[in-house]
Amino acid sequence: MAFDIDELRVKPNSNLDLSKIDPSGTPEWSNADEDGGSSNKDAGKARGLELNQRLEELQELLYAEGKHRVLIVIQAMDAGGKDGTIKHVFEGVNPSGVKVAAFKAPSSLERSHDYLWRIHQHAPADGQLTIFNRSHYEDVLVVRVMDLVDKDRWQKRYEHIANFEQMMVDEGTTIIKLFLHISKQEQQERLQERLDRPEKNWKFDSGDLVHREKWNDYQKAFETALEKTSTKDAPWYVIPANRKWYRNIAVSEIVIQTLESLQMEYPPAPADITEMHIPD
Repeated sequence: MAFDIDELRVKPNSNLDLSKIDPSGTPEWSNADEDGGSSNKDAGKARGLELNQRLEELQELLYAEGKHRVLIVIQAMDAGGKDGTIKHVFEGVNPSGVKVAAFKAPSSLERSHDYLWRIHQHAPADGQLTIFNRSHYEDVLVVRVMDLVDKDRWQKRYEHIANFEQMMVDEGTTIIKLFLHISKQEQQERLQERLDRPEKNWKFDSGDLVHREKWNDYQKAFETALEKTSTKDAPWYVIPANRKWYRNIAVSEIVIQTLESLQMEYPPAPADITEMHIPD
């Protein structure tokens, strides 16, 4: 069965209710069983390897053709799996044509400019695939929930962001936006793991607990952001992400199908290539 990525897409101007989307769900996965058992997980991991190989081929083609620009935006709650998604889905791609930009709290220099200034300089160039680990959406998420700027100010940013992304699309950038949707219980387990496992201690940030206390506020902020900025040209996809193997499949399918829709071709070979020989 083909994987219908439109099932995960946030329709423009829709009323999104994240509480009605099961974070442990596996929509469009033909081998899914009721309990998500080990056989299902193994089949998912095997499919993930196949998809990774196809993604490698398409990314190489993107880089070789040098005509298209692709931006992938990844957002999630803390411990939502942003790093893991990048690691597993994009494993093996050519680093020459792929860039990851991780956006943390803005520096003093970045704060002295408008909030999109630090974002735009990381936008992809021709032939490049760029992944944003967090993004300009932090300025309508954490800024809103933590009351860092006046409401009148952040409310205007949805339109700013939609216009900014439309400009990039009009100038030749393909945009894919992914929200990794986990449950509050799953976040608790992942944060606890960072405390319990010494090799993961470095990932624990006590500030995550402050944001966790505002879980419901963040869910509402995400709903509003996705509703207001998911467009035909720059769509949002909600990825049920409690099951990491399914998350990787869903993200891979979305990226692959989007790249295939670009109908890319390798550049033509030099006219006299058949007469060329490599000397001894």
